[in-house]
Amino acid sequence: MIILGIETSCDDTGIAIMEAKPAKTGPIFNILSNIVSSQIKIHAPFGGVVPNLAAREHLKNIKPCLQQALREAGVTLKDTCPPMRRVDLIAVTIGPGLIPSLLIGVNFAKALAYKYKIPIVGVNHLEGHIAAALTSSGHGISNFQFPIFKTTFPAVALLVSGGHTQLILMQKFGHPAKKSSISNGASYKIIGETRDDAAGECFDKVAKLLGLGYPGGPIISQKAAEFNGKTSINLPRPMMNQNNFDFSFSGLKTAVLYLTRDNKNELKNPEFIQELCHETQQAIIDVLISKTFKAVNKHKAKTIILSGGVAANTELREQFLNKIQETRNKKQTINFLVPSKNLCTDNGAMIAMAGYYGAKRHPALRGNSLNSITANANLRIK
Repeated sequence: MIILGIETSCDDTGIAIMEAKPAKTGPIFNILSNIVSSQIKIHAPFGGVVPNLAAREHLKNIKPCLQQALREAGVTLKDTCPPMRRVDLIAVTIGPGLIPSLLIGVNFAKALAYKYKIPIVGVNHLEGHIAAALTSSGHGISNFQFPIFKTTFPAVALLVSGGHTQLILMQKFGHPAKKSSISNGASYKIIGETRDDAAGECFDKVAKLLGLGYPGGPIISQKAAEFNGKTSINLPRPMMNQNNFDFSFSGLKTAVLYLTRDNKNELKNPEFIQELCHETQQAIIDVLISKTFKAVNKHKAKTIILSGGVAANTELREQFLNKIQETRNKKQTINFLVPSKNLCTDNGAMIAMAGYYGAKRHPALRGNSLNSITANANLRIK
């Protein structure tokens, strides 16, 4: 099966062509092309994504990205003579995200499905991130297979990005589990989420306070890596010790705001900036890891899944691995699945992967039924 994945939930235009081959232990995926057009330079002057500007850029970029993806993959949308490999399924992000951006991708995908008579399936953006983690753990981006074993579930997925910080209890990927501790036998249950800012938003806002630019995550990570002393700055770890799995990062951002106000002269000191970035990053990591392991212990999870844009953070990945190694030394086996870094941020390949299972779960739509595929900015995972 050849799948076209289309992703326009925020500010990255992602188009991918993926081949899925059935196998005994699950499908083998081969990414034939994965084109991502970034809008960082456009939104950087504003310190964040401007929805209408993002939609305009999607509209400009989506057709060229599709043409490049098809060309690189050697695939076509229409019947040809002599025959070429043809797209069998279109998978498109329907939410959550920015509604102007989502509408560009959804309407473009529906137009292609109608014109070329190709079945289409709508995909939850967050399920796409989970799919990326499940498929690419240590296998690069080509010819990899879902590592789904009896020891995988239940799993706790930490979705952490600019717009989301959620802990999700999973009993299975892609379809309801027959024997599930989750109500109604569902595949997913959100057991914790941020009450205000997501972790990625906190990185962005702190970077803006320090005049480091946008997006904040990569630059704060870089500055933090340059600090090699012992920090004298102590920032709060919001809600880390509360008896729940929710998050809150607005207080951390406010603490940095007050610290910068009280130390204006230090903002020109590179070592102070490095130290503050180090402590900010460590505060976020401490909260994320602590909450995740609390959820693992309570629900007796066998696997931790880390996904989303912030999952590309090297220090976060390494500290998760160190913590998991500690549990293994205590004879507690916990699997750890995380995407390769190029699949952490938004891309069409993850939507194609999730779309494969979406089509297995529900018949793909055709003809007049295309009207049932609609963008939903507030779509929840379930």
